[in-house]
Amino acid sequence: MKWQDRPVLVTGAGGFIGSHLVDELLKKGADVTAFVHYNARNDWGMLEGRYTDATPHLKVIAGDVTDALFVRKAVAGKEVVFHLAALIGIPYSYVAPESYVNTNIKGTLNVMQACLDEDVSRIVHTSTSETYGTAQYTPIDEQHPLQGQSPYSASKIGADKIAESFYCSFGLPVTTIRPFNTFGPRQSTRAVIPTIITQALTSDTVRLGSLTPVRDLTYVADTVAGFIRLAESKKTVGRTINTGSGRGVTIGELADIIIGKTNPKAKVICEEKRIRPDKSEVMELLCDNRLAAELAGWKPAYTLEKGLDLTIGWMKEHLASYKTGVYTV
Repeated sequence: MKWQDRPVLVTGAGGFIGSHLVDELLKKGADVTAFVHYNARNDWGMLEGRYTDATPHLKVIAGDVTDALFVRKAVAGKEVVFHLAALIGIPYSYVAPESYVNTNIKGTLNVMQACLDEDVSRIVHTSTSETYGTAQYTPIDEQHPLQGQSPYSASKIGADKIAESFYCSFGLPVTTIRPFNTFGPRQSTRAVIPTIITQALTSDTVRLGSLTPVRDLTYVADTVAGFIRLAESKKTVGRTINTGSGRGVTIGELADIIIGKTNPKAKVICEEKRIRPDKSEVMELLCDNRLAAELAGWKPAYTLEKGLDLTIGWMKEHLASYKTGVYTV
């Protein structure tokens, strides 16, 4: 697939992964429409301050994926749609589950219907490794059972099944990418790596929840490459594909690595308010990424340590933009 001048829509473009995907698509010469969540400040999220109305090949539109009419207008005329718009915080899904159903399930329905109506030639829908729940076996391949251990993961399972149903029912050319935990520059402290880094850079105390869960951590450039490779491959149509590093570390081990790179004097404290309910916490995620390699030629290029070095360097330069003493739900 040639990206030069190709009309592409990215929903959730103001988010962490979405903003990095916009960066890469612009580098490839695509004609990108970045769909960000509407707000009264006309804030473009993580695109803010990095692009302007005069940026070549970029148009930013603000709206809401729960509005079917707006979504239909956004999709019109596009050849490729990357659907990343979603509510993603697990703790917030405990207190506002209806919001997750509306955005993640209804929003995905609106995007899939619009893509069908507008005859879009390629769609990549975003899932999450959280849909697997605590691993019944590792590494986790795409045949692993799905488990809704939080309202967030349940809503994403619903969204994934909406996308799957549009492929099965209507032949919609959609691929579902299922990234394992992604990290990198610009990520908020909703995620564990920025939480550890920002605290270690500003304090000798790092406050975390449970230290025993195992996560497969993927640098954002690798995840973005996965989106693009899956969109380019005809073999991935109608499939759900994992992208992850294939390496697992506990949260405690991860904290030790980051503290060693930032502030060796720092100590870790477990806080009760950060610990998820026992049956909701996903204890182990470890990716089997062989299908991505087989069907799309995708393999991770960054080690955990290299990705952490790049992330720490960026966060040192942008530390003032983080509320380091606040627990982000």
